Amino acid sequence: MGDIFPIFGDVWFWYIIGLVLLIGELLAPGIFLLWLALAAGLTGGINSIFGLGWQAELAVFAVLSVLLVLASWNYVMKQRRPKSDQPDLNQRQTGYVGRRTTLLQAISNGRGKVKIDDTVWDVSGPDMAQGTAVVVTGVTGATLEVKAAG
Repeated sequence: MGDIFPIFGDVWFWYIIGLVLLIGELLAPGIFLLWLALAAGLTGGINSIFGLGWQAELAVFAVLSVLLVLASWNYVMKQRRPKSDQPDLNQRQTGYVGRRTTLLQAISNGRGKVKIDDTVWDVSGPDMAQGTAVVVTGVTGATLEVKAAG
């Protein structure tokens, strides 16, 4: 292919491709072509150092393109995760861990009920009689895990 397209084996080929991709990024912003342009520029740099054949150039470009796109995707996804000063905002039951209360309904076959503040919660734990003092030790979904208060 280098004989058919003599510019392909030239180092400047990759720099030109990178520049075209950057212009494409400016015309249709989306951050995707940026990483391909960077891969093309890096391929040109690697080719200028090692003098690669066209097959190796394509392989280097392909690998760098995939790596750069995946790295940017990972970075963007981490940035999009909401950072909250109240991570348990819609999971108030997690704030009850360590809280003491009494059983509203006996725990039978591992299931019972407690009342905390103005809400009745399902609980799981060892079988205990109604009115037993318990402490919340964990949360599974919307069910509080309890044990007898020591």
